[in-house]
Amino acid sequence: MTESKMQLEEQVLTISSEIPKRIQSALKNAEESEQFLHQFLEQETHLSSSINSHLLTAQPWMEDLGAMINQIEEIERHLAYLKWISQIEELSDNIQQYLMTNNVPEAASTLVSMAELDIKLQESSCTHLLAFMRATVKFWHKILKDKLTSDFEEILAQLHWPFIAPSQSQTVGLSRPAGSSEIYSNLETLFCQLLKLQTSDELLTEPKQLPEKYSLPASPSVILPIQIMLTPLQKRFRYHFRGNRQTNVMSKPEWYLAQVLLWIGNHTQFLDEKIQPILDKVGSAVSARLEFSRGLVMLVLEKLAADIPCLLYDDNLFCHLVDEVLLFERELHSVHGYPGTFANCMHILSEETCFQRWLTVERKFALQKMDSMLSSEAAWISQYKDITDVDEMKVPDCAETFMMLLLVITDRYKNLPTASRKLQFLELQKDLVDDFRIRLTQVMKEETRAPLGFRYCAILNAVNYISTVLADWADNVFFLQLQQAALEVFAENSALSKLQLGQLAAMESSVFDDMVNLLERLKHDMLTRQVDHVFREVKDAAKLYKKERWLSLPSQSEQAVMSLSTSACPLLLTLRDRLLQLEQQLCFSLFKIFWQMLVEKLDVHIYQEIILANHFNEGGAAQLQFDMTRNLFPLFSHYCKRPENYFKHVKEACIVLNLNVGSALLLKDVLQSASGQPPATAALNEVGIYKLAQQDVEILLNLRTNWPNTGK
Repeated sequence: MTESKMQLEEQVLTISSEIPKRIQSALKNAEESEQFLHQFLEQETHLSSSINSHLLTAQPWMEDLGAMINQIEEIERHLAYLKWISQIEELSDNIQQYLMTNNVPEAASTLVSMAELDIKLQESSCTHLLAFMRATVKFWHKILKDKLTSDFEEILAQLHWPFIAPSQSQTVGLSRPAGSSEIYSNLETLFCQLLKLQTSDELLTEPKQLPEKYSLPASPSVILPIQIMLTPLQKRFRYHFRGNRQTNVMSKPEWYLAQVLLWIGNHTQFLDEKIQPILDKVGSAVSARLEFSRGLVMLVLEKLAADIPCLLYDDNLFCHLVDEVLLFERELHSVHGYPGTFANCMHILSEETCFQRWLTVERKFALQKMDSMLSSEAAWISQYKDITDVDEMKVPDCAETFMMLLLVITDRYKNLPTASRKLQFLELQKDLVDDFRIRLTQVMKEETRAPLGFRYCAILNAVNYISTVLADWADNVFFLQLQQAALEVFAENSALSKLQLGQLAAMESSVFDDMVNLLERLKHDMLTRQVDHVFREVKDAAKLYKKERWLSLPSQSEQAVMSLSTSACPLLLTLRDRLLQLEQQLCFSLFKIFWQMLVEKLDVHIYQEIILANHFNEGGAAQLQFDMTRNLFPLFSHYCKRPENYFKHVKEACIVLNLNVGSALLLKDVLQSASGQPPATAALNEVGIYKLAQQDVEILLNLRTNWPNTGK
């Protein structure tokens, strides 16, 4: 420690001697820095004054130089302008030379370059240059287009285009006339050259558009060669289906719709075999068949847009038009593979005025159909009543027809382009279901005096069937998509609570939930009425059985054979007849609910009104058990494997009443000594009692009269 203390003292002495030297050095450095700073400040002042004087001197030079630079820039702009003009003229001269030497392919390629220059210049503010450019493109485009179009039409004429009869297209596709290879070679050449004019054609031709109210999806114009191929068909269409022609009849939209489908079908083979390979060869992603179909469908859309306003207020004509359009759409998509993303007839039907009219007409005709189906003589009869495997649901004709009506409506609107339109149709369907439910309720109220009657049961089957089908539809992909769309609409409008939105989003509820809940409530009310009616009958039939002499019946050993109590016969006969009647009239699922509800009431009634209201000697207890286990329970064995499990009160009461005397005494002692304790529960379970409470068992034991005389 002494050594280390000495070392530390030495270090302190050393450092204390060095510190003054360091302080002096730092002060010296600071003074030098101050001197340098003064020098720099003097230099800066000098430089600043030099620069200012130089700028003053250079100012006139700068002004002269600026003017010269502006002149140079203007000359450069003029030069660039002249270069553009020169370039345009050079391309124009090249096209002229190519055309003079009949080199159309090169002329077309040069026109493509010129059109691309035009596109590049679009953002320029040189209006005269743009106008000159456009005029030049237009000039050469017209010359080339006219020349190529006339050559192309000539080739098509040699191929007998268009194919008006189906046999024509097969003849052209299959036969190989003399010189056909040369014709197809020329066809390919001209088709490719016309394709090159596509760019300039799009620049110069304003695409024909229907008004914005139809909300057609944006799409490029049909490619030029296909446009030319469509021209003769467009002329035919306008000739036959415009103006005062006999073929232009408002009441016959199927004429022009069928004509378009026929044309698409007639030309499909040729387009696939002869035109599509050309497009594939030049690396185009266009489908010849779809382009051709698109051009023809546009004719239909124009025709519909013109005709619909004239038909709006004639229900029959309008309804017929909608039916025909839907059939046309179905065939167009399913047979000819026309994509739903392209402009189609559903866009025209979705226009606000037309759509609202469609909804109104759909509702009107649906309600008329509902009136006729409910007033029909066969309304409540199942059309499959004689075919057991098919008729599981025992659906009356009116319910099946109604669900078919809803299915048809779904099929009609499922291809509408927007979710909001589909949701409006969904609301119509829900209204119709509610209307039908109300009608069923009204008919049911007329039948309440005979709740076991044929018509009442048919109404109940109808309610059950509609509810079941709607619950199944809730899992259908189409309705799940509508549920998602509805969720977005509700979220935007804050139309539902957060809980309801959450349930919809989590798919816990469905678009038909409200309807299904109302139908289920009606079903439950109707079943309850039936159960109550049957239960009243059974209760009346059980009055004699209740008054049976349970105290004085002979014991089992005193009888040769146990037989059913005579007083139980009316009760069992009534029960059997009603079960058979309702099994035949109700569908399986409803009958199952019915008998289980009935058994629940019957079990409690026999237990409370018959067993607890009497005392039993040994013979009485044995007779009760025989009546229940060998006669009442087997009535239900056809509907379930272990019917006794549905009569828990009665079954366990019979066990208690029929325990041998020793077991009964033992059980009584256990229950009295272990009131409410686990041993009591264990003792009850041991003899097969799980449902009855301890107090109930004690009451039942007290109803027994066959106790030994212990002198108490």
